[in-house]
Amino acid sequence: MAKSVDDLASSDSPGSPDTADLVRREEQVFGDNPLEVRESDHYTHEYVGGFVEKWDDLIDWKKRYESEGTFFIDQLKARGVRSVLDAATGTGFHSVRLLEEGFETVSADGSPQMLAKAFSNGLTYGGHILRVVNADWRWLNRDVHGEYDAIVCLGNSFTHLFSERDRRKALAEFYAMLKHDGVLIVDQRNYDSILDSGFSSKHTYYYAGEDVSAEPDYVDEGLARFKYTFPDKSEFYLNMYPLRKNYVRRLMREVGFQRIDTYGDFQETYHDAEPDFFIHVAEKRYRPDEELADVYSNAVHTARDYYNSEDADNFYYHVWGGNDIHVGLYRGEGEEIDAASRRTVERMAGKVEITPETRILDIGAGYGGAARYLAATYGCKVSCLNLSEVENARNVEFNREAGLDELIEVKDGSFEDIPFQDNAFDIVWSQDAILHSGDRERVLEEVTRVLRPGGSFLFTDPMAADHARKKDLGPILDRLHLDSMGSPGFYRRELARLGLQSVDFDDLSEYLPVHYGRVLEVLEAKEGELASKISEDYRARMKVGLRNWVEAGQAGSLAWGIIHARA
Repeated sequence: MAKSVDDLASSDSPGSPDTADLVRREEQVFGDNPLEVRESDHYTHEYVGGFVEKWDDLIDWKKRYESEGTFFIDQLKARGVRSVLDAATGTGFHSVRLLEEGFETVSADGSPQMLAKAFSNGLTYGGHILRVVNADWRWLNRDVHGEYDAIVCLGNSFTHLFSERDRRKALAEFYAMLKHDGVLIVDQRNYDSILDSGFSSKHTYYYAGEDVSAEPDYVDEGLARFKYTFPDKSEFYLNMYPLRKNYVRRLMREVGFQRIDTYGDFQETYHDAEPDFFIHVAEKRYRPDEELADVYSNAVHTARDYYNSEDADNFYYHVWGGNDIHVGLYRGEGEEIDAASRRTVERMAGKVEITPETRILDIGAGYGGAARYLAATYGCKVSCLNLSEVENARNVEFNREAGLDELIEVKDGSFEDIPFQDNAFDIVWSQDAILHSGDRERVLEEVTRVLRPGGSFLFTDPMAADHARKKDLGPILDRLHLDSMGSPGFYRRELARLGLQSVDFDDLSEYLPVHYGRVLEVLEAKEGELASKISEDYRARMKVGLRNWVEAGQAGSLAWGIIHARA
């Protein structure tokens, strides 16, 4: 009798016992030097019969069903999806699950052996006859017909494409086969962690078989060769390309996807522990300018909601100085926060030449204190881009009161999608804002796009010290709802990649704990008068957060200063 996919909670193994007898046992062939096998087509030779027979022991359908929960189903149903192309069917786990949930599903894969096993599993669970298609992603529109509400490419499958050209072609094929408001879901191993910190696995999500090991045999920036060992001592290998998370996100954007959210092991934020896998959910739907706020990343949405809150607005206005809401340079104990913060602005401005003809963009402008200083001092025009409508309203009001509204424009928006033309500014300026992005590479790409040749990017940002361990930053990341922070090394590397030259770092890290300590002093001194303006819960959480900044800064885990890069 056919089983339902819901029976997985009490089932041991999904495969038909006859499947192994039907598939020819073959040997994997990698040639004389397996480390040289870095071709997109080779995966079809890696999934030989013997390996496919054992694949379900590796993923363990029962445990995968339990650990995955309804994540993918919820993502699809929330978008009103009806038709789905399972572009990396494998042995059919997700195709069967999608059919059980009522989705019209077509199952495609580049491996005939995998499709045969998937077809068998479809009959075993629910008596489903899978609509299987042997297809190559690079020519998907040739091999598979129709348009779909959603395409899913799961099981770390996208990693089989070794060339940049193949990856772009495959994503373009996915994009073309989606309906105008369709969604693409792609997952991948956390190769960032493997490349940067070595391999570890919770063995909980994708490959959950208890008696099977899946570990890297060799890793470099161009190859992740994994070894799979089964209870009968048989061994198989897969050669894969180690995709970095933000690289995949960038490719998706460049193909045309409008909003991309990335989850770690099915969670929106995942900084408390390195996830084993990332899941990218990319929407094709085009958003007009008035709906741009809807395509903000999760991290930007979180920051926007925070800075729009009444508690946050009152805190930064009444405690932090209400003008320059960033880290200050202090000359002595007890100095006013606004005076120290203004000194940072002055020091930054002294690093570049500014005239009345200079066009400046301030990203993450807050209340616009730096813009007013620059406009009043140099007579230049400044555009303020900021995601908080509450802060922007104060900015506009302050500019009008200062008689500077003709020199300063204020725009609602995210620095992950800067709403200005290419080569529009001589200077891009930012103070302690970029850390709020979950995709800092994207911010830097946008900055270089709007920066004129010969222009300057001048910014500060609270950063992790280059040697800092993630666990040392845990309380700060928890407070910010982020999974990481930038570092001086990160910014040097990424700015150089984007073609900016002469990246200078004016290291002022010693001022970071001083500043947060001073803010804490003012908050505690004013608590009585602030009780009616800022909630007790917010004040309590802020005091804990400020102490965490002070402790991490004093321990040397944080860095801060002025970075100046020239286009």
